[in-house]
Amino acid sequence: MTAAQRWRPTAPLANLRRRAQIVGAIRAYFAAQGVLEVETPQIGSATVSDPHLNSLYVAGYGYLQTSPEYAMKRLLAAGSGSIYQLARVFRADEHGRRHQPEFTLLEWYRLGYSLERLIDEVGSIARLALGDLPSERQRYRDLFQRYLGLDPLRCELSALRSAAEHLDLAFDDADRDTWLELLMSAVIEPQLGRNVLSFVVDYPPSQAALARLRRDADGELVAARFELYFAGVELANGYHELADADEQRARFATDLQTRAALGLPAVALDGDFLAALSAGLPDCSGVALGLDRLIMLAVGAQSLAEVMAFAVPWGELDASA
Repeated sequence: MTAAQRWRPTAPLANLRRRAQIVGAIRAYFAAQGVLEVETPQIGSATVSDPHLNSLYVAGYGYLQTSPEYAMKRLLAAGSGSIYQLARVFRADEHGRRHQPEFTLLEWYRLGYSLERLIDEVGSIARLALGDLPSERQRYRDLFQRYLGLDPLRCELSALRSAAEHLDLAFDDADRDTWLELLMSAVIEPQLGRNVLSFVVDYPPSQAALARLRRDADGELVAARFELYFAGVELANGYHELADADEQRARFATDLQTRAALGLPAVALDGDFLAALSAGLPDCSGVALGLDRLIMLAVGAQSLAEVMAFAVPWGELDASA
């Protein structure tokens, strides 16, 4: 695109019209279900502690939010009932065909829903865009054993490093979860969701984040968490939400220790969110779904830029992600 053409949208108008149709169908679905649409601030004084997410800081104002999760859970604790949001979110250092520093998350929380019931609903939402597709559920542990011959719950760090040798990755100081995530994205993810909505369940407990822990069919402690993949693309991440404020505070403290060990900047924790958990989060399951990725797959596009009116240019041009 020449300088004289840079004013033009990055997405064809036909794709933007399809995007509007999908958004309309999603809103109609939740309206029929009696789920309240909400809006929460895009900027706040605190941000996520996750070492794998980099927040954008606006001097004098605070952090652009990487997710509406904390604010939405404050609403849940205040008695909102089941809620959803089409949220503009921001993440630094994310660019490529499937990444943009500003994008849209469809995030929702269902009171009284088990993780299994939420998975069924995520499938229904995905089909609004992708059509009538079958679904499958596979355990994280089974996938690692099938494609890498490793037990991700028990194998040594050295085994993970050895499995990644052929990937030519320079992460000598990476922790165990970083190696697991690298192997998942490089080896396993491309195999998932071939003409099927593929739900991966029962993640390692160290990757629980804001999810509860539970026992799997083998009696192993795992995270009550799932991810959805289609055509090798990660679309959604869901939890049976952790409601224990003390446990969440301890996990945040571990995140901060990890950030310090990796040389990442310290971040301010969201005290209002922790206070909401202490006041009482109702039993619920929640999920965040990448709306732009869903629409990209629905229209057969190769990049997010093709379904966003004005994508950041290098997000369109960098084909490495």
